[in-house]
Amino acid sequence: MDLALFFNAHLPGRSGLYCVEMRQGRPHMIFPMQEVSMTVRPVLATDLGGDWLSLGGIDLQINGALGLAFTDLTPAHLPTLKKIGRYLWQQGLDGYLPTLVTTTADQLQASLETLRQFTETAPEPEQASILGVHLEGPFLNPEKHGAHPPEHLQPLTLDAAKTLIGDYTDLVRIVTLAPELEPSGEVIGWLRAQQIIVSSGHSTATAAQAQRAFEQGVNMVTHAFNAMPSLHHREVGLLGAALLDSSIYCGLIADGEHVSPQMIDLLLRSRRGQLSNQAHHCENLFLVSDALAPLGLADGTYPWDQREVTVKQGTARLPDGTLAGTTRPLLDGVKSLVEWGVCDLGEAISMATEVPRQIMGLPGLQLRQPASLLRWHWDEASQSLSWERLDC
Repeated sequence: MDLALFFNAHLPGRSGLYCVEMRQGRPHMIFPMQEVSMTVRPVLATDLGGDWLSLGGIDLQINGALGLAFTDLTPAHLPTLKKIGRYLWQQGLDGYLPTLVTTTADQLQASLETLRQFTETAPEPEQASILGVHLEGPFLNPEKHGAHPPEHLQPLTLDAAKTLIGDYTDLVRIVTLAPELEPSGEVIGWLRAQQIIVSSGHSTATAAQAQRAFEQGVNMVTHAFNAMPSLHHREVGLLGAALLDSSIYCGLIADGEHVSPQMIDLLLRSRRGQLSNQAHHCENLFLVSDALAPLGLADGTYPWDQREVTVKQGTARLPDGTLAGTTRPLLDGVKSLVEWGVCDLGEAISMATEVPRQIMGLPGLQLRQPASLLRWHWDEASQSLSWERLDC
């Protein structure tokens, strides 16, 4: 559609109702409803009746989909990556970071090479874009390895990081590591020099160790509360230090299993209290799916490296009960936050769409930037949230 006009729309991060004029897939004008002329031709206009408009989601931590784990990639999987891109588009994503979890160095590099080949092909329409790679491991603390196979963890040294990542610094965008494993910050400094975001996770870092890492260049925390010490009244640890520093981004899995809704409520209230616009949204919290390869498949038991995971009602666990991840798409987290009543629509939508873009240095909903819009509708009768892609 060359021209589309949507009015009476709420927009994340803005107060009041707006009109958005789209021309050839880009916002041409965004202006408050009180400035809208009543002579607008109705044939071109869609009244959203107070629904919300947003860009599509950006998932910075997703481990696989449609039965394929990104850590297992080979060139034979290039056609499947196209299918995954189309599936994720249908799930409301504009872009994502395939996340490679701990495995052998050879397999990690084979996956990186396959992803490089894929990203060098011309993008297709209606397909979520690969924005780079998130390397979650192998530089993790063995005491907090979670579902990562401990036998493949590596020491956090500059030589190890350069050997693993050195040929792919243009592709890797985020590295999750345990900063206490290398107090000098040499690895963090090298990663930051390569324009790679460094996130703390699978870590036993104390508050002091975390603060030192923040000063060295870490500016993110991977899946808050999970694979790190719990908040304690004598030692707040990595997460506590992050919550006290408003410059640190915190990822969150909002599936009701990884973190309870009550703790998410506390997290949101804690972060809002530091912000001048606390009545609107938390600028440094963002949602991730942490979805595993069975995303898009029915519940059941599936292979996962040399092990198996059992998926039940969208939650994946190892045979010993260890929480391995989820099979719920990113935008389900937005629905959960709103339906739990822990934040409003604008805040929840922003956590899946706008904040991840800020982290990646991507533009939000701005004039003349390519935009595929989602419409969000809250049904008061059923107390449920739904979304749809708009033709614009």
